[in-house]
Amino acid sequence: MLKMNQLVVGMLLFLSSLFSCQQKGDFESMNVEDFDTLIQDEGMQRLDVRTLAEYSEGHIAKTININVMDDSFSSMADSLLQKDRPVAVYCRSGKRSKKAAAILSKKGYKVFELDKGFNSWQEAGKEIEK
Repeated sequence: MLKMNQLVVGMLLFLSSLFSCQQKGDFESMNVEDFDTLIQDEGMQRLDVRTLAEYSEGHIAKTININVMDDSFSSMADSLLQKDRPVAVYCRSGKRSKKAAAILSKKGYKVFELDKGFNSWQEAGKEIEK
C-alpha cells in the first residue's frame, strides 16, 4: 500500500511539473488544496520558514521551523533536511517561502511552495497546530 501511495504521489508530482508555471528557481508553487494533498505523503518534508514567534502562534502539523531570514538558514536546512526527499515549504504570505524555495532548489532539493502562504491555509479553514 505504501509503495502504491508513493507511486501515485510520484506520478502526480511528475504530471504537475509538466503543467505548472515555474517561479524563479526550480520549484513549484501550489494552491492550498494541492499543497494539502501533497503533504499527506509521509515522505514529504514540511518546512515553515517564518520566525519562531510566528511559528509559535500556529503552524501546519509536522513542520519544522527554520527562519529563512536567519543568516544560517542554508546551513540549518542542510543539517535538518534530507536531499533525497521533497520539501513542502511555506511562510505567512508566500514571499519568504519563494525565497526559501529558490535557495533550496539551487542546493538540489525538490521543492513545493504554498503560493499564498499560511494566511491562505487559514482562510481555507485548514487544520493548524499551536
